[in-house]
Amino acid sequence: MFTSVLMIEKALTSADVEFVTTLHGEESVAFHVLLQPRGDQADRLLRAIDDVALGELDDAVREGETPEGDDAQSVGRRALEVSLTALRASGAEAEGRLIEDHPLDELKSLVLEIGADEVIVLTDPHYVEEFFHRDWASRARHKVGVPVLKLFSHSKA
Repeated sequence: MFTSVLMIEKALTSADVEFVTTLHGEESVAFHVLLQPRGDQADRLLRAIDDVALGELDDAVREGETPEGDDAQSVGRRALEVSLTALRASGAEAEGRLIEDHPLDELKSLVLEIGADEVIVLTDPHYVEEFFHRDWASRARHKVGVPVLKLFSHSKA
């Protein structure tokens, strides 16, 4: 069985589930999902700049409405449960947990703990962080010791 750690920031869509579950053809995959709610991973200014870069000016104005703190945790728990249910419904094994702090430290620990074969980072584009190689995938490549695949989500946050 192939073991993947899947880092996400919001609930997986059906297209996301199909995408990640078919990456390895017919091979069985076990997913260990780490979800850090979007409101806790980047400050509002960076998210607003990303929205502007994507031409989504209305979204940039609404960045202040993104849940943060305890509200983000509640939304994150629901998103994690939806994602795990969808992965299991597709026939994959799936377990997961929320990340509150230091996502890359938790990622490294989990990769070592379970002997992961790969890490998949599935997020919306974060152009500012990506430009400076400060996004999850870029930083994880130097930290985890297994291949890191960066994919973009099939829906908006």
